[in-house]
Amino acid sequence: MARLLLLIPSTSYRVSDFLAAAHRLGVDVTVGSDEQQVLESISDSGTVALEFTNPEKAAAEIESFHASHPLTAVVAVDDVTGVIAAKASEKIGLPHNDPAAVQATGNKLLLRDALSTADLPSPKHQTIALDTDPNMMAGQVGYPCVLKPLNLSASRGVIRANNGKEFCAAFERIKTLLNSLATSQNEILIEDYIEGEEVALEGLMVDGKLTVLALFDKPDPLEGPFFEETIYVTPSRLPADIQGSIKNMAEQSANAIGLHEGPIHAEMRTRPDAKNSNEAGPWLIEMAARSIGGLCSRSLSFGDNLTLEDIILRHAMGEPVLPDREAGASGVMMIPIPKGGILERVDGTLAAQAVPGITDVTISIALSQEVVPLPEGDKYLGFIFAKADTPEEVETALRQAHAKLKFEIN
Repeated sequence: MARLLLLIPSTSYRVSDFLAAAHRLGVDVTVGSDEQQVLESISDSGTVALEFTNPEKAAAEIESFHASHPLTAVVAVDDVTGVIAAKASEKIGLPHNDPAAVQATGNKLLLRDALSTADLPSPKHQTIALDTDPNMMAGQVGYPCVLKPLNLSASRGVIRANNGKEFCAAFERIKTLLNSLATSQNEILIEDYIEGEEVALEGLMVDGKLTVLALFDKPDPLEGPFFEETIYVTPSRLPADIQGSIKNMAEQSANAIGLHEGPIHAEMRTRPDAKNSNEAGPWLIEMAARSIGGLCSRSLSFGDNLTLEDIILRHAMGEPVLPDREAGASGVMMIPIPKGGILERVDGTLAAQAVPGITDVTISIALSQEVVPLPEGDKYLGFIFAKADTPEEVETALRQAHAKLKFEIN
């Protein structure tokens, strides 16, 4: 029987969804993770412990495992495991993206450089070393600008600065964050702030061609100083021609980076009203060689009751299925953290679930746990899901449900 290796960090939200999809596919499943105890609790189909912090070593371990348990596909669930999956697949001769391309999606500087080299719309950018006095550069950049860590995700550490004072404050805040994480990063990316409406595209690359699985509007403005994701609603309400240009730009960008197979998740800003024609149209903000994060994929359903995870795994196993998304509209709210502290109590979940159109409310942080808001935090309080006939009804339901939730954080 065909065997699938799922690479899943112990901290991933998506363990159960991918495992369920793998079992529906009817193949042998091996779970590769970074904690043996977690492996034993999530799979009875075979496990392998891997050192995710060392991609070369992890890929070699997968190659050794393949010698005794032949693999048909290696699938990464998130950014942490993407490079490992590409390197391992390269070693054992399975279809894969170039490991360097996957690595570029996890490094904002490499991504910007790849887009600039391909002459695709990309904000002007430069870097500043952590040991630099920010006052020395504050007068040399254009405002507004955005400062970003090179390889953190979910808007963590991303801060807009409108002047020199804000620039220096943002620099110091990101530096403190990076030092607290004990990362090897020694630079911060500085790029021009791009105005416009933001969208998120969920797609699948097949031999260099993009199939759009969903295009989400983000109705809450993301203007800074921090860029906290909240509501995603699909189908998009943007005009058809703009949606077409978004798809074309995403496909061009993926190919420029070197992503020719598998899922992609792209964050883009549209600028249909830009005064300069060279600045009009969609601009790629981020692209990842994976599907949407958190529990957001649960907002999507496709023909034959397939989930996003079903589609990804079938493609990886050589059984590509590209069904249309279900009729109607759907969406998700990533519940923001209003302040830092210890989560003591959550009220209103039953009232929120009773709002017409709401399909589920999931609180994903346990009581008595610390919660940390952006830009330092990397988690949400939970997720609210909705379905309705129109995007407007979905957005309304999500906002009404969120208003009924009360969080006591001390």
